[in-house]
Amino acid sequence: MTCTLIASACTFVGRRKRNEDAYVLDADLGLFAVADGMGGYSGGEIASHLAVDALAEFWSISADPEATWPYAFDRSLGFHENRVDAAVRLANRRICERRTGELRNMGSTVVLLAIRPGRVICGHLGDSRIYRLRRADGGPQLTQLTRDHSLYEQLLESGARDLPPLDEFAYANVVTRALGALETDRPELRCLDLQDGDLYLLCSDGLSGVLGPDEITALLIDTPIESVADVLVSAAHDAGSKDNITAIVVRVDRRA
Repeated sequence: MTCTLIASACTFVGRRKRNEDAYVLDADLGLFAVADGMGGYSGGEIASHLAVDALAEFWSISADPEATWPYAFDRSLGFHENRVDAAVRLANRRICERRTGELRNMGSTVVLLAIRPGRVICGHLGDSRIYRLRRADGGPQLTQLTRDHSLYEQLLESGARDLPPLDEFAYANVVTRALGALETDRPELRCLDLQDGDLYLLCSDGLSGVLGPDEITALLIDTPIESVADVLVSAAHDAGSKDNITAIVVRVDRRA
């Protein structure tokens, strides 16, 4: 079974002074990631670029079976899960090493999607998201594959009642886990099956914070893959997003 990946990406400064989002798209290696930086001054921009550069660097090197990894192999995980885990941990280390002076508070969220024959591995820290649109008997179904590492989600999980919708929550931007906070932190991982026609969306919260599942689904269905990332970003901006906006969309074509 062969697997062809077709992808498009777009990042936009939006209503901010600088773009603190960054991404990596490498369909040949099956690596896709979005990082949303934070930290004041130019810290967010530096953090997100440190993150995606480290991810791309390690992913390329780790394809060599003779390569030396910066972390020991976790025997509870498969090979490619270990690659995702080590790549994100290395990105975290790179940011932690630079957190001095004006950059002492910088950090970044990250979502990483690694596609291998028959499998997809998701890794994330923070509140950037990965969605999957998959054909189903009742029609295309959109599923959020990541769980926000945020104060809002933490309160929901603790059983808090009477929470307002996320877009009305006063502390919606508070993340509880991110790159740069603790050098020992590791990503949350998820390994899933791969089906022909799957569409994956990776995005920063500048998009997911203003576009709901129905809007995202409609745009993914109705827009050609070559332009869908641009259309999603434009729709988020038109919907009033006040943040940087980044989207990567990946389509999986599997043929016997």
